[in-house]
Amino acid sequence: MNAPSPHVGAAAPAGGAAARALRYAVRVPMLLWHVFVHLPLVLVLITLPSRRLRIGPESLEDRLIRAWSAGLMRVFGFRLRRYGTPLPGAALFVANHVSWIDIEALHSQRMMGFVAKREIERWPVVGWLAARGQTIFHHRGSAESLGGVLHEMLARLRSGRSVGVFPEGGTRDGRELGPFHARIFLAAVEAGVPVQPVALRYGERGDAQSVVAFHPGESFLANFLRLLGEPARLAEVHFLTPIQPGETDGRRRIAELARQRILEVMRH
Repeated sequence: MNAPSPHVGAAAPAGGAAARALRYAVRVPMLLWHVFVHLPLVLVLITLPSRRLRIGPESLEDRLIRAWSAGLMRVFGFRLRRYGTPLPGAALFVANHVSWIDIEALHSQRMMGFVAKREIERWPVVGWLAARGQTIFHHRGSAESLGGVLHEMLARLRSGRSVGVFPEGGTRDGRELGPFHARIFLAAVEAGVPVQPVALRYGERGDAQSVVAFHPGESFLANFLRLLGEPARLAEVHFLTPIQPGETDGRRRIAELARQRILEVMRH
């Protein structure tokens, strides 16, 4: 992955304190409106029988959740740009992990139930939204929890639904792509569904990865508030060539191939 320019890691420049204060003055009311007006409206609509109405390949419920996620990205100043096409039907989507905003970026393009650490369940707003968004919560470090996660992933994939995972197992500094844990690919192998790698890049040519990423010791709330005051920037979602069932042998090789395809995007 290309190393960011020296100024990338700092959140304060880009207009200084006055510009940041102005962005908060504009975005905080937008966020409140999105959470307390748009969100209740979405929740009401997805409780009605009409939520299962099909609009093309998606249900009305999925489209509403995608629209809300795209709206949240706009509140934070992200301009979404998609490359490639997400697979329809049952598929395992695997992406590099930069920050909590990754889930919203992916949900803005394709509805999928994520595997995420259990701590997210306690995060304000986002945790509750994650639960509504079909998230499978995992207690990291627990073999028993991972077994349950794999069982749930397999059940969803076999029922025709999609699942999204971050195979690195956690976030980093935004500049590195860690090794992919092969075991998480077992559900796709056993269900016989394709795996589609997804590369997430923030900023022009990914030059804001380390800005969006959690800083050392930074909490979710601190990252959330910091990103809310950041300058507007690009968010790229690259849906890459899928790995079809039987294309390569074993979950470890699938993990390596998926990582390689994501890394190729991150390096250019």
